[in-house]
Amino acid sequence: MKRFISIAVSVTILLIIYSKIDFQGLINVFKNCDPFLMFISLGMVFPITMFTSWRLQQLMPKGTSLGFLEANRLILGASVLNMVLPSKMGDIAKAYFLRERGHLSGSLSLSLVIFEKTSDMLSLLLWCVFGLVIYSDKNSLFWIMTAAVASGLIFGLLLLGSRKFAQIFFILSQKIAPKKIKQKLQNLQASWEEMHNYFWGDKQQLFKIASTSIFIWFLHLLQIWLFILALRAFTPFWVNLALSPLAILAGLLPLTFAGVGTRDAALIFFYQPYFDAATGAALGLLCTSRYFLPAIIGLPFLGQMMGAMGKISAKK
Repeated sequence: MKRFISIAVSVTILLIIYSKIDFQGLINVFKNCDPFLMFISLGMVFPITMFTSWRLQQLMPKGTSLGFLEANRLILGASVLNMVLPSKMGDIAKAYFLRERGHLSGSLSLSLVIFEKTSDMLSLLLWCVFGLVIYSDKNSLFWIMTAAVASGLIFGLLLLGSRKFAQIFFILSQKIAPKKIKQKLQNLQASWEEMHNYFWGDKQQLFKIASTSIFIWFLHLLQIWLFILALRAFTPFWVNLALSPLAILAGLLPLTFAGVGTRDAALIFFYQPYFDAATGAALGLLCTSRYFLPAIIGLPFLGQMMGAMGKISAKK
């Protein structure tokens, strides 16, 4: 039901957006695009996926192995499930496969996935803060967003870097959380503590994963900038570092299907000083393709991942 509601919200927002823009203008934006840059920008899905798969390999403990092709299958298969299932269940299936194929304990495989997702979020926030700091045209709204994103980054770094802070956070969260969520928070706390013990025990590996995550998100933001150029529009790259992460964060709000609608509206709003609404809507469609293309490529692995989901459900 939640998935149907999120799809309905996405469709409603898109209907509102497209009722207010010139639809023929949107078609013309794609007709007049630069085909070479469009090919390059869409093709960046492949190096981004490969770097993400390589990072997953580096997350594996010493003495275990995960082949590069297998890592790609896990990343792409999780992309499919994350499109159709709530609460990022594809990543949970990926944790199951890491346990089965990499001979890891269940809690450690979940810890690896938690650390991977945390690294992604902190890297996105880092680039967003960097872009907002150097973004010169800030009004009161942008100052508020800069403070909010910087606060989120600091909170995440404390949660990741300080065992004591993480422990206090989970204890307080469990005290105020509803009964249904308390058990999930307890399980998450156990995995978080194991993640701390594992990653902080090897500072060199921690630096490698963190720097790789920052580079992967640089590629994501570069891809969005190339989308803009492919649409024959222009935004300075450092401005894109501030605005595109804000749109991505808007898409992460648990309101719509895969961020469709909220992300599109945010792109049109934030980039309005640089190009018109039709180009912003076209950029929204291209940004959505960043999630759909890996999911389409991962469809051959869907049966394998659904089998994992079935085993997970059977154990509940």
